[in-house]
Amino acid sequence: MAAPKKGRRPAGGQSRPGRALALILIAMVALTGAMFWSGHTTPRLGIDLAGGTSITLKAKAEPGKEDAVNETNMNTAVGIIDRRVNGLGVSEAEVQTQGRENIIVNIPRGVDEKQAREQVGTTAQLHFRPVLAWAPSGPATPTPSGSPTPSASTKPSAGSSASPSASASDGKASPSASATTQGRAVSEALKKAPTPSASGTPSPDASKSPGTTPPSDDAAKLQQQFAALDCTPKAPKSGDKKVVPNPAQGVPAEQPTLACGTEGDAKYLLGPAEVDGRDVDDAKGVFDQQRGMWIVNMEFTDAGAKKFSQITGKLSQQQEPQNQFAIVLDGSVVSAPSVRTTLSANAEISGSFNQQSAQDLGNILSYGALPLSFDTQSVDTVTAALGGEQLEAGLIAGAIGLALVVLYLIVYYRGLSLIALLSLGVSALLTYVIMSLLGPAIGFALNLPAVCGAIVAIGITADSFIVYFERIRDEVREGRTLRPAVERAWPRARRTILVSDFVSFLAAAVLFVVTVGKVQGFAFTLGLTTLLDVVVVFLFTKPLMTLLARTKFYGEGHAWSGLDPKRLGAKPPLRRSRRVSATVDSPKEA
Repeated sequence: MAAPKKGRRPAGGQSRPGRALALILIAMVALTGAMFWSGHTTPRLGIDLAGGTSITLKAKAEPGKEDAVNETNMNTAVGIIDRRVNGLGVSEAEVQTQGRENIIVNIPRGVDEKQAREQVGTTAQLHFRPVLAWAPSGPATPTPSGSPTPSASTKPSAGSSASPSASASDGKASPSASATTQGRAVSEALKKAPTPSASGTPSPDASKSPGTTPPSDDAAKLQQQFAALDCTPKAPKSGDKKVVPNPAQGVPAEQPTLACGTEGDAKYLLGPAEVDGRDVDDAKGVFDQQRGMWIVNMEFTDAGAKKFSQITGKLSQQQEPQNQFAIVLDGSVVSAPSVRTTLSANAEISGSFNQQSAQDLGNILSYGALPLSFDTQSVDTVTAALGGEQLEAGLIAGAIGLALVVLYLIVYYRGLSLIALLSLGVSALLTYVIMSLLGPAIGFALNLPAVCGAIVAIGITADSFIVYFERIRDEVREGRTLRPAVERAWPRARRTILVSDFVSFLAAAVLFVVTVGKVQGFAFTLGLTTLLDVVVVFLFTKPLMTLLARTKFYGEGHAWSGLDPKRLGAKPPLRRSRRVSATVDSPKEA
């Protein structure tokens, strides 16, 4: 009979359970430290728990253009509305589509509801304004200068094209024109603008005579404001998200204005709007095969083509930055390409675009011409008191469910309940820490359905322990001692646990994909806790059970250990009788 090889592990054995316990302990300490380091020690609460406003918008198209309500246009609208809401300093707002034609905007408490409704319910304002001066962000002496135009020029195609675009963040002083000359050009451009009245609208005389020259002190005042303008992102109040100032918001299109770039790294002095979004017929980002670069193609309406031809004819004769026109969306400059030739119905913007930036700019330009508007379907406001009551009710339900599970484990499994309770504690700690970290990381908000998912997860996690404990008890009933029973029970229990958790995770994943809104919170929490269940069972419950099986209390089957062979009705150990056959040759030998 061959002797067993030394050092060979028994089937299903785990030689060093301490390593697994050390690994999960390190993970817990690291995640907890990251939570305290980030400063977000509590999960971010959703609207239904923290209180706030939920606005439902329904898109509608103009008669004869029903196909305008499509996925691309809706996603563009979501991006614009999200940027508007963020402009209020709201760091926890959620903007998402629901179905084919609805947009849901969730704004937490602390934000003026009236202002929020105005921001999300109005159509995007897109204008093309001539650039009079440009400077890096921050208060400084105004030195009108433009972005350097790339040396490679664009060949006018059928129609015409704009010269390559220059990013506002790359702007530098133009070496070909002095500050004095540029400053004089700015003053001359401002003189051609209508005179703003005290109310912020053009005076009656100015509206009747577009060529009326405003007082020189108005132009000087605007230039002083431009010099003092700081576009660096700032938080409206402590704890809010930093936002870029928007001095152009609300300024009539026929007046000159100050403006900031979308990133806050550049400031602009802009002339009156010459073209608006309704003059754009279509725009899209495409890849130019010949030049190997991404560009944005624009097409104008007949009326827009005439306006664009006039303004580009004037801009093409100017020095930088007066040969640039700013594309202004809701008061923010999203791009400021320069013009080298007179353009008409078709134009092209090129430069340092990648696929995403080219398509984004094309969507923004198209949105100003889309026949889309939004009706407010419903506005639901949840007070902080109501949200607190719902959170309290959810926590009470979770506590009751946990108490029932604990009571069942103690009564039925006795000493084994200690392992289950420690495992539940580890799972709860990991869930809490990860939820707290996911709030600032991906915007996860704990809503009432998510709380329900966490409560359901208590049963799923406890079920994994019960499967393993019952497998161990089955082995003990067969007459085996605890240490081999723990190792022999693990492979069968592991297979059952993995199959069960896979089904739960698959259901959560499908639910997350096919649903929207708050139901996704339930699916996300259920999926997260299911994954954590696998981690806890493999790295904590099984190793801990292996260690405790070596103790006298559990190993010898104490009456309160939950593994008493007598209480389990264990069979006596099976002993094989060895049959010996021998040939008897003589009575003496017998």
